[in-house]
Parts: sequence; structure tokens; C-alpha cells
Amino acid sequence: MEAAGEAEVRLLLQEARESIEAARSYRRELQQRLRGLHQAREQIKDSATLTRDVLEQHFSDLKGTLKKLLDERLMSLLQEVDVIEQESIKPLDECQKLIEHGVSTADDLLREGESAVDGDVGQQNEKLCNFTKKALHIQLDSLPEVPSLVDVPCLSAQLDDCLLTILKNQIFRHGTVASRPPVQLEEFVEKPGGILVRWCKVDDDFVPQDYRLQYRKSTAGHFEDVYVGSETEFMVLHIDPNVEYQFRVIETVGQPDRRDSLGVCVEQRNGDDSLQRDKAVCISTNGAVFVNGKEMTNQLPAVTSGSTVTFDMEVVQLGPCSNEGGNFKLRVTISSNNREVVFDWVLDQCCGSLYFGCSFSYPGWKVLVF
Repeated sequence: MEAAGEAEVRLLLQEARESIEAARSYRRELQQRLRGLHQAREQIKDSATLTRDVLEQHFSDLKGTLKKLLDERLMSLLQEVDVIEQESIKPLDECQKLIEHGVSTADDLLREGESAVDGDVGQQNEKLCNFTKKALHIQLDSLPEVPSLVDVPCLSAQLDDCLLTILKNQIFRHGTVASRPPVQLEEFVEKPGGILVRWCKVDDDFVPQDYRLQYRKSTAGHFEDVYVGSETEFMVLHIDPNVEYQFRVIETVGQPDRRDSLGVCVEQRNGDDSLQRDKAVCISTNGAVFVNGKEMTNQLPAVTSGSTVTFDMEVVQLGPCSNEGGNFKLRVTISSNNREVVFDWVLDQCCGSLYFGCSFSYPGWKVLVF
């Protein structure tokens, strides 16, 4: 009896231990799921906060830019009004001076004539003769022509009321909020000497030509490409220890425009919408090369995401150079995607330095200068 009781107790203890272990395992799984829920909640909250910040900053920048553009347009139109007003008033001022001179002459003639008529009888004949000769000389029947109201400008502002409707429709369609990105980083696996980064396509309708994996250090201001291709994982090497990194996967590139340009110019000028102008050499995103605003016959490959463009300058003096100017030229080599063009850029004056510049009509472009 006693042995049977001990066996039963041992069996119960074994079952209890198994139940305790199962409970521990169950609790660990639940706690792990709680951590997963916490991470999911944090991802939603953090991404929502970041999205709000991005939206607020973007629309704040838009409002500032729109206000600046509207103010610039207003000033331009007001200057046009000033010019038209001044040019239109000028002939009227000249006509007014002529008429006022005639009024003054007529006043003098009136006083002299009244004095001759009402003056001393002994001197009346002489005064009347002088007055008559003077009146004939002045040509009292000649009057200056004054323009009629239909012949002078009547300024007005021509404003297109449909602009507000166009802007309103564009603004209401501007921007979208997606609950999930088309491509999402999935996993980071620590490996000897680097990190294996995996990502996946979330949107089935999204068909990328190539994925672009980028990263940056927490102290850096821009992302760098570490992989471009069709694979969905990549081993990132040369990772510094104890440094925070940010990763992202992108596919979209900026929309091209024929006015887009990046290149070198002599003068530092703000406000120009393109480097396709005088005193500048540049390459457009379609590969066209411009020298002083004129397109060359030679063309380079189109500038796309990941392209590297190199500008090499060699000074070739053509003549004496002084503060008053002088002719000299630069031998320019522009290289892009394993092709290059070489030409001589003739300048009409010396320049102590050159400036790099770029302009794009649409957002989404990023240029790194080395």
C-alpha cells in the first residue's frame, strides 16, 4: 500500500512539474506575443507621429513657397504698373508744360493789351502797335493738341479667376497617406562583419524594376546606396560597432524635365530655373549637354537614379587677363555612365572660381557632391 501511494505521489509530482513547465512556456509565449503587440503598437504610433511631422513640414514648406511666389508675382505686376504709368504720364507732363507756358504767355499778353487800351492817350498808338505785332507773333489761333481719354492708357488688372479652381483641385489631390508601404524592411540578422538585411514586397500591385537599399549613420544627413538590384536581401558590410544606423528601401526616382540640369557656372546667381543659360555648362537629365545655353550635338546617357557625373576642368589661357577682362578658355570633360564629351569653353573674362549648381522641376531628386 505504501509503495503504491509513493508511486502515485511521484506521478502527481511529475504531472505537476510538467504542468508548471507548460505554464512557464505558455507564459513566455504570451509575454513574447505581448512584446510583439507592444512593438506593433509602437510601430503604428511612431510611424503616425513621423507621418504627421512629414505632412506638417511639407505643407508648411508649400505655404512658404507659395507665399514667396505670389509675393514675387505681385511685385512683378506692380512694377509693370509703375512702368506703364510713368511712360504714359511723361507725354502728358510735356503737354502740360507747353499749355502752362501758353497760359503764362496769354496772361502777359492780356495785361499788356489792357494796359494799351486803357493807358495814356499820348502813348496809346505806340502801345497798340506793339501789342498788335506781339499778338500776331504769338499766333493766338494755334492750340496744342490734348489727347482724348480713349487715346491714353486706362490701366486694369487682368486676373484669371480659374486659377484658384485649378489650385484647389490640385491641392485636394496632393499627397496620400498609405497604411503600409509597397516595400517594407522585414528582418535584420547580425552576421560576422556585417548585417544581413531582408525586405519584402507588401503591395501586390507594386512592380519595381529594381530595389534600392540605402543606409545612413545617425549623425549623417543623407542616405547612401549600398545595393541596387532585384534581390530582396543584401549583406551590408563595413558596419561600425556601437553606431546607430538607419536603413530604407526605395524604388521611386524623381520625374525628369527637359529644363533639369546639373553643371558648373561662372556666376553665383539665385532664382534661375535652369543652368541652360549663358556662362554655364551643364548636362540635362536626358543626357543633353549645354554650353552657354546652346545644346551640343554630342549627347551622354540619360541621368538616372545612381548615375555618377564628373566635371573635369583644365584652364587654357588665350590672351592677357586683367581686371578689365580677357579671353581664356577651359577644356571641359563631362563623364557619365562610362561615356564622356570633351569641348573648349571660351569665356570673355577671367574667373577666380567656378560654382556647382543643379535645378530640377520636380521633387524626388537627390544629388551628392564630392
